[in-house]
Amino acid sequence: MRVLGIDPGFAIVGYGVVDYVGNKFSVVDYGAVMTKAGENIFDRLKVIYDEVAQIIERVNPDCVAIEELFFNTNTKTAITVAEARGILIIAALNAGVPVFEYTPLQVKQAVTGYGRADKNQVQQMIKVILNLEKVPKPDDVADALAIAICHAHSAR
Repeated sequence: MRVLGIDPGFAIVGYGVVDYVGNKFSVVDYGAVMTKAGENIFDRLKVIYDEVAQIIERVNPDCVAIEELFFNTNTKTAITVAEARGILIIAALNAGVPVFEYTPLQVKQAVTGYGRADKNQVQQMIKVILNLEKVPKPDDVADALAIAICHAHSAR
């Protein structure tokens, strides 16, 4: 099974693609889609859509796993991230790829075995599980890989 994990954002969208076969992971691709601060919001949303649609076409995932929004106190940020998240879901659905959602607690539980793990614990487990030399940066990329791992563990 090939899973595209996405950590939704507005300035940075992390993505990670893993293959999960016979309880073994292999990394296919990972990175970040970046938008420029100060640009028009609609142009930034279009960049997110276009780049993620290209990633989906290129890696041909069986499914997309995306993190549910964790609402914080900054309402403006939450709204723009929610808009970007909607764009990401539509990009997957337009490509005919099913979408699955996971809470941050579910992701941490799947990756570390502890739903209240801190960011460093999650990143170190991603490094071990995926046999990476170092933790991917920015953090959004590591989070996307964690989301992909979560789905692989949940879907088996």
